[in-house]
Amino acid sequence: MKLSWGSSIVLAIISFIAFIMFFVVTMMTDEAYDHDLVVEEYYKNELTFQEQLDKTQNATLLSENIQLKQTTEGLLISFPEELEFASIKGSVFLYRPSNKQLDSEIPLSLSSNQLLVPDKNLLGGRWNIIVDWEYQDEKFYFKQDIIY
Repeated sequence: MKLSWGSSIVLAIISFIAFIMFFVVTMMTDEAYDHDLVVEEYYKNELTFQEQLDKTQNATLLSENIQLKQTTEGLLISFPEELEFASIKGSVFLYRPSNKQLDSEIPLSLSSNQLLVPDKNLLGGRWNIIVDWEYQDEKFYFKQDIIY
């Protein structure tokens, strides 16, 4: 059986459409390709962006900023030594871009100028560490991306 060139073009177009539809259905139904927004309330968070910039500017005015160090026990977050640790309030947000179920928030209650995030809370991979804190009515913000 011999196909004419018109029939060949129609078969090629139908094959191409079937190929594209296969990938569309696969992308829509497979959980591996399910990507949410970075944060749930994106627009609400965007409105507070200037406040975040001001807090970040305050943090740069300190003699030293927060330091992160990976240890065998976990992630050690060190606050500036010149500050009285009992007056530091705030929270540490551990954000995992690839899996929002791993996100967690730790309230700050310090017994020294260091906070240890246990190794069991951090799986290997990329993390965004966000420290939103306050000291003597002055607000500070620290963010760093790490590979743990």
